[in-house]
Amino acid sequence: MPAPKPPSPPPPASPNSEVPPERSPSPARAQVPLQQPSQQKKSSLKTTKLFRRVRSVLKSFPIVSTPCKMPIPIPIHGGKPNDSHHIHGGKQMTGTLFGYRKARVNLVLQDKPRCLPLLVLELSISTGKLLHDMGLGLVRIALECEKHHPSEKIKLIDEPIWTMYCNGRKVGYAVKRKPSDDDLHVIQMLHAVSMGAGVLPIDHGMGDSSSDSGELTYMRACFERAIGSKDSETYYMMNPDGRNGNSSGPELSIFFVRV
Repeated sequence: MPAPKPPSPPPPASPNSEVPPERSPSPARAQVPLQQPSQQKKSSLKTTKLFRRVRSVLKSFPIVSTPCKMPIPIPIHGGKPNDSHHIHGGKQMTGTLFGYRKARVNLVLQDKPRCLPLLVLELSISTGKLLHDMGLGLVRIALECEKHHPSEKIKLIDEPIWTMYCNGRKVGYAVKRKPSDDDLHVIQMLHAVSMGAGVLPIDHGMGDSSSDSGELTYMRACFERAIGSKDSETYYMMNPDGRNGNSSGPELSIFFVRV
């Protein structure tokens, strides 16, 4: 029986034949998993069991009544804040201002740098203008909206539109919106930054990434949240030394007021 013939090798490519080039994978956006805000997290089974044990222990203690604490008034008008009338002990949050220099600035508030945004506001002022004013001194942004009927219960930060004042001058309106893919892309790039400022690489897939809009700049800092009532909240930007209102760095206060 004759032995099978080995398969013939493929014919050599002619010099005029075209070989399709290999396609390089397109750069993908950074996909860093963001955590849910603390108020939206579901407690795990271990936490639930621990809570039940602590609650059973607390039930054995006598009930002690405590005096009622009045809310601390928030100074909206007045001169430059100092340590004598700062509101300490409020919840610390992460605030990020970002946008193209010639485009409107965006404000994002988060529980922590690695959390999903709690609030995204598009302010009626350009990013370059706001950062320039902050470099000159104190900047106070007041956001006002009208009260609803008493039967309508809406959280203050859930209001859809605000009248915006910057250092006492009306500059337009601020609009709340859901975080877009571009917003989440910026937050993911800054997930390891607790505070700082700089320029981000431009992703040409973003909506405003045109040559006329300038650089994509950001400023991130820790904010102290002070709640005056259900109709007033204030966010004080804190400097790296842990103080707010320190003259050694930029100063920013944001007031949410329902009138």
